[in-house]
Parts: sequence; C-alpha cells; structure tokens
Amino acid sequence: MSTSQQPDPRDRPARLTVGVVGAGRVGTALAASLQLAGHRPVAASGVSDASRRRAADLLPHVPLVPPAEVLGRADLVLLTVPDDALPGLVAGLAETGAVRPGQLLAHTSGRYGAKVLDPALRAGALPLALHPAMTFTGTPVDVQRLAGCSFGVTAPDELRLAAEALVIEMGGEPEWIAEENRPLYHAALALGANHLVTLVAQSLELLRTAGVGAPDRMLGPLLGAALDNALRSGDAALTGPVARGDAGTVAAHVRELREHAPATVDGYLALARATADRALASGLLKPELAEDLLGVLANGGAHGLHNPHGSHGPHDPHAAHGSQGADVPDGTGGTEGTGGTEGTGGAECTDGTDGTDRTDGTDGTEGDGR
Repeated sequence: MSTSQQPDPRDRPARLTVGVVGAGRVGTALAASLQLAGHRPVAASGVSDASRRRAADLLPHVPLVPPAEVLGRADLVLLTVPDDALPGLVAGLAETGAVRPGQLLAHTSGRYGAKVLDPALRAGALPLALHPAMTFTGTPVDVQRLAGCSFGVTAPDELRLAAEALVIEMGGEPEWIAEENRPLYHAALALGANHLVTLVAQSLELLRTAGVGAPDRMLGPLLGAALDNALRSGDAALTGPVARGDAGTVAAHVRELREHAPATVDGYLALARATADRALASGLLKPELAEDLLGVLANGGAHGLHNPHGSHGPHDPHAAHGSQGADVPDGTGGTEGTGGTEGTGGAECTDGTDGTDRTDGTDGTEGDGR
C-alpha cells in the first residue's frame, strides 16, 4: 500500500495573485478558498476591527492596504462590498487609474451582473459577477460551506470558462444568470434566506412566550423536515390551518398575536394570504373552505369568522383569491415559511451582510444570499 501523501496546495506554484477589496465575511472566505486551490492572496482592504480580525483569522500575513493598492498588487481582485456601494467603488477605481488592462475583476453582488463593471471594462479589466448563494458567519466554517454551494454567475461569453473555473476551484457549482435576470434572482434568494431568519426568530420568541423551554430544539426537526419537503415537492408540501381551510384556528392565531406580539400580526396575515392563494391554486385548499378563511384574513381576524352570506354579501373564493394575491408581491414562494416550509437560498445565499464598514464601502459584503 502506498504511503505517499497528496501534495499540499500551498506547495504548488501560485497561478493568480488575489486581492480583496472589502475584507467582509464573503471576501475573506472566498480568498481563503482560492488559496486552498493554489492561488495566492496578496492584499486586502478593510478598516474596521471586525475586518482586521477576519483577515487575521482567514488570511494570515496578508497585508491590509488601501483599495487602489490592492488592485496594484493582484491579478484577480474580489470586490466584496455592499450592493449599493459597488457602482461608486467601480467608477472611482476606474477614474483614478487603479484598474489595469487584463486584470480579472470579480464582484460578489447578487443584484448586479457584469455591466456594473463597465467602467473597469473600458479600462481594460475582465469583468466577472460571482455571487455565492450562501450565508456567511465570518468564521473558518464559511470556507467549508462553499463545497457544493451554487454561485450565480454572469460574465461575457469569452470569460465563461474562466468564471466557471474559479467557481469550481472554490468548491462551488456555477449557475448562469442572464444580466437582465440578476435582480429577480437576488430577490428570490432574499425572499427565501433572509426572510426565513426573520420568521424563525419570531417563531422562537413566540414559543418562549408560550412557555417552551427549548424552542430551538422544538423547531429544529420541524423546520428541517418542512424545508426538505418544500424543496422536494413545492406547494404540495404545504400543511397547517391555512392549507386546510381552518378559519377558526387562523382567527384564534390572530387574536393571540394581537395580544402577545402585535408586531407580528401584519406579517402573519400577509403570509397567510399568500399561502391561501398558493393552496387554492394547487388544489390543496377547497374553495368551499376558503370562503370563511379569506374572510378572516380580509378583516385581519379582528371580528372572528366572516359570514359569506351576511351583511358583506356573497363571497366568491376565486375572486377573493385574486384580490388577496394583489396584496402580496409576486414571488410568494417564501410564504411557505409559516408552515415551516420556507426554502433557504442561503442565502444571500444571499446574506453575509456586515454593516461595520459601510461608511467606507469596504466591508459588509452582500453574500447572500446573500
């Protein structure tokens, strides 16, 4: 049996020098992952204490320098700043002459595609949009989580192979997103991942108020099973009182929430309406049971069950379905969270937002799932 060991990636010749503009949660994790693949991080920018700690933990011995100097040292530059800061950063770097011809410039924003890098493109840079659909913690575990993580990728056709190679080297899976679809793609991830955190946090608080001693232990198996079911079956995984048409139960929920957690009522009602719409459309919720349910939701549960044949006149569940749907923005896949079936994008995918450096625009990377 051979006892030879695999070569350490650090012993391989580095193929690219890597710089990070914005040593936030995402930038440091991606640079550390590229280092494992044989590339060499050489510089990073970041001014907050959090940035310096992250750089020290994940990128030891990599100097922290101003953004323009990062570009001066690196073949591949990761622009990992908040979405709203990205256009101004790119324009500023291009105007000051920091961008070099042939330099790979990759941002990690979910919202933007490659066109946001047009000022750098005109200066000769090679633009890439590489958005990891994962949530980031700012710890070494983030590097491990990149294994199998999908990346929303947008790049010119001639850079497609380069973009795919970088994603694969970081352990990810490239998913090509058209330039014009980037905002919708990012909204989908935010709806699933960011709103999931809000829903779970609210649920934990309510369970504590109800006297549950270990709400995380109670929710963990439920939400895990619901998420798995939702990813496998979509709307068919919907359960709970809304999908069943239990109007009395929903009315009782609203009354209790108004008493104990009034800040959650509007969100509960909006999600319940959207869930009812999806349950009706998929055939899970019977139209004859939907009448009272939609009546409760229409009046906010404040007056108990709606009488479809009383003073309000006839109530058409299909008409109510359409009107209630207008109250909730499209893309209500995230509404399944009330039944525990909220899908995760990671997060912003999408979200690893660190607001500590938002003043200088060099931190707070939108990762999410981002």
